Amino acid sequence: MGIQTHKTFCRFCHANCAMLVDIEDGKVAAVRGDPDDPEYGGYTCMKGRELPDSHNAEHRLHHSLVRGSDGQFKETPMEQALAHVSSELRRIIDKYGPDSVAVFMGSGGYQNSAAWVASYSFAQAIGTKHFFTSVTLDQPAKVFTTARYGKWEGGVNNFSDADVALFIGNNPIVSHYSPVGGVPPFSPSKRIRERKKEGLKLIVADPRLAEVGLLADIYLPVKPGEDPALLAGMLNVIINEGLYDRNFVAAHVDGFEELSAAVAKFPPEVAAERAGVDKDELVRAARMFASGSKGCAVTGTGPEMAGNGTLTEYLATCMNTICARFIQEGEKASAPRVFTSPRAPTRAQVAAPVELFGAPGMAKSRFRGLGQLGLEMPCNVMADEILTPGEGQIRALISVGGNPEVGFPNQLKMRRALDDLELFVQVDPWMSASAKRADVVLAPKQCLEREDITNLSEWWHERAYARYTEALAKAPGDVIDEYEMFWHLAKNLGLQITLAGGPLPMDGDSPPPKEVFLDLMTAGCLVPPSQVRKDAAKAGGAAVIYDELHPLVEAGDPAEQNRFNLAAGAMPRELEKYGADAARRAGFDFRLISRRSKARFNSIGQPLKNLGRKVTTNPAYMHPDHLAERGLKDGDIIEITSAHASIHGVVKGSDRVRRGLISMAHAFGDSEAGKHNVREVGGSTNRLTSDEVDFDPITGQALQSAIPVKISAANS
Repeated sequence: MGIQTHKTFCRFCHANCAMLVDIEDGKVAAVRGDPDDPEYGGYTCMKGRELPDSHNAEHRLHHSLVRGSDGQFKETPMEQALAHVSSELRRIIDKYGPDSVAVFMGSGGYQNSAAWVASYSFAQAIGTKHFFTSVTLDQPAKVFTTARYGKWEGGVNNFSDADVALFIGNNPIVSHYSPVGGVPPFSPSKRIRERKKEGLKLIVADPRLAEVGLLADIYLPVKPGEDPALLAGMLNVIINEGLYDRNFVAAHVDGFEELSAAVAKFPPEVAAERAGVDKDELVRAARMFASGSKGCAVTGTGPEMAGNGTLTEYLATCMNTICARFIQEGEKASAPRVFTSPRAPTRAQVAAPVELFGAPGMAKSRFRGLGQLGLEMPCNVMADEILTPGEGQIRALISVGGNPEVGFPNQLKMRRALDDLELFVQVDPWMSASAKRADVVLAPKQCLEREDITNLSEWWHERAYARYTEALAKAPGDVIDEYEMFWHLAKNLGLQITLAGGPLPMDGDSPPPKEVFLDLMTAGCLVPPSQVRKDAAKAGGAAVIYDELHPLVEAGDPAEQNRFNLAAGAMPRELEKYGADAARRAGFDFRLISRRSKARFNSIGQPLKNLGRKVTTNPAYMHPDHLAERGLKDGDIIEITSAHASIHGVVKGSDRVRRGLISMAHAFGDSEAGKHNVREVGGSTNRLTSDEVDFDPITGQALQSAIPVKISAANS
């Protein structure tokens, strides 16, 4: 039939870039950006352009694997593999109870529009509290802690309307992720440059002069882990100089006096010294941010990973709140979100605070006083919940698109935990580090072989943009969609999966079509997926923009008088406690900070040959002065030691890293990495961290950046 070209979208990462894909004889021949898409305009990244290799690689799994009594994997038909898993789950549940089963949704699983809901609904059907996702590994504070201060129903200012922006440890040019109000991850560099030509002022705070920092009007090289000092100092200036929105604060904000008292202890000279930035630049940044009429302060994963994540998110929320960076009555709501369900009101008022942790009835872990966050448990406790006998001990784990051995803190402990499970099921197209330890590896379809909607990326779309893509390539071998896996497991166990729109049909031998699943999953959304599918088909597979349905921010309801409460959760007192503590000194002379890699998405991308050629190791970037002081040169191997473990790295000089720091990518390598293979595999920084010390007491997030370390030459 020759080559056929289709419109679709990438699902390598959260950005969901619009693509044209060439299909030849059912296989993916080539992909490229779609220049006609109104949002992306032809943009793609190097990771997405490797989809042909991802789908066609010889080492991709075409069949599921079940480990036999001899310890070896055997290719097994999907039906038999699922029956085996179901039988083992039944045995484990009957013996230990529902909480003995855990489900983990990793970054890869999120790229399937149905996988999160399918996996969560399956966990609910079992009755286990042990549902985990990668959110609690890297940015739980921004997801689970800020709603308790209140939320503006109309949403925050959009980036396209902003005249000022503050990025704190957020490098959207590489990571393609930003909170709502930051840069949409669709050609972010171009968007920033275009907005700057229109007058946008950009402030970037980051220990490393990352790519986005090169575009900044003010760059603040904040010390890792000291973001609270920087933000408190900026708030001190804004409050003392009366630069905040007095009318908005008076009408909608409680706790302002408590915040003012807390930041009073961080005058510019004190804050600047603690944060490691120039005092005058801190003051200038505060004035620049407050002088704008629209535009948000947003954070990346780095500040959360570096300790004090909850405090940092609180202070960023305070910046946006007292400067009233919200969409007002009569304006279009931010991020209209076509598929989101249930839909929240869009009024010019504060929604009631929501406690996403610590509320009555929320599940508790057995460890470290940690408990449920939203609908999930914190990943920090998973290893201990597996390794420690007693009621609720996890005996079976299903990992969907994740790589726990590589992505979790305290890597060697997690490896022991995976080996201790009675049943470890890894859903993975590759023999990843975690898959190699599994009892069963279920082989899934890849993105161009299945139907999907853009529910993952719609949080960043400032217009009512939606897509429904068809399955375009023929799936090889015996692979199925993740939602089908969970349907079969539930049916085998006699369980009913229930979605937002009601019970999922469980009769027959095959699961309902994905369109049915998606419609039930998104019940009450702006436009049902089945309708978007029809509209997209009429548009030749292109995106559909429902401008006429974009919600407008309505007037506030006089019967609801909620206010922001900036004194909730004792955060002003936590800031005072932080100020009383000395900056972290643990007898180590360096701090290792985490960064994103253009050729990886967390632990995803390592098996692809072209990406592997671009980044053959995990370089340890240091300031050239440190190399000279220690007699090191580019390419030397160093040993990096924390209080918990040691790894190796290939050192590389960079004057974009401030002195005293080492910059390496997180979620890299595996637990077998060492000096002998560091140039081919790269060191895994997760091994340097612990889930038992240096963790956030609310979210459980372990310190995974700003890790105190020391170095020594390791060349033979």
